[in-house]
Amino acid sequence: MVPAPVFPRLVAIGGAEDKEGERAILREFVRLSGGEGASIVVIPSASETPDVVGELYQRIFQELGAPEVSVLTIAARDDARNEAAMRQVERATGTFFTGGDQLRIMNRLGGTGVDTTLHRRCEEGMVVGGTSAGAAVMSSTMIVEGETKSPRAGAVRTGPGLELLPGVIIDQHFAQRGRIGRLLSVIGLFPHYLGVGIDEDTAIVVQGHRATVIGSGAVTIVDAGGASFNDAVDTPTGACITLCEVTLHSLPHGRSFDLLERKPILDSQ
Repeated sequence: MVPAPVFPRLVAIGGAEDKEGERAILREFVRLSGGEGASIVVIPSASETPDVVGELYQRIFQELGAPEVSVLTIAARDDARNEAAMRQVERATGTFFTGGDQLRIMNRLGGTGVDTTLHRRCEEGMVVGGTSAGAAVMSSTMIVEGETKSPRAGAVRTGPGLELLPGVIIDQHFAQRGRIGRLLSVIGLFPHYLGVGIDEDTAIVVQGHRATVIGSGAVTIVDAGGASFNDAVDTPTGACITLCEVTLHSLPHGRSFDLLERKPILDSQ
């Protein structure tokens, strides 16, 4: 028997979340991390200005009631192999990845001591949050780059992610940047994954294999597992692919989805 995948506690944000008003999504991340007992580590490695971005989220989480918030700047792989950095993640009840370029995260963290510690702490119950690139990197296979209005073969570049969320490929800024074509391009190639497109100021909160939507937008889930026709592998690079009978779900705030059973949970409003 194949064991069921392990789903850690995650908050995956589609980017551009509210940072000045109610800050509902970031507030929920702090609550899940322990609230007044939270110890949060901000990792701004994806950003071109990690010091600025790290300090921004440090201030926000402190204002939302987290008593202990530190910034872990990983500018090179040696930083992620440092014993002090590993201890920082070891003590954390929540770790947060900022936006930027998801390849920077993988290049600097992948396979390091911080990476190993992060995964072990996830299994022990630590919450991981991430926005934009910090959400995309949660996938096993992540979208690296590529924009396409129509689903096309070879139009999207993918790479290995942190493998925190099994069976899912996350795309962000989804409605705002019109990324349904790019998500379909990837899911056509990898139909065993669910495609999860998250709008800005919107997130999925994953606990067990239940993903609940919070925020002002919607989450689009694309499932090509039951497609009756899919020629993504046989189509020449750059040409449009054919995908027939793909299932699509659009879920707003309060709705939930079972990532293991691949179906919405409609009694969750």
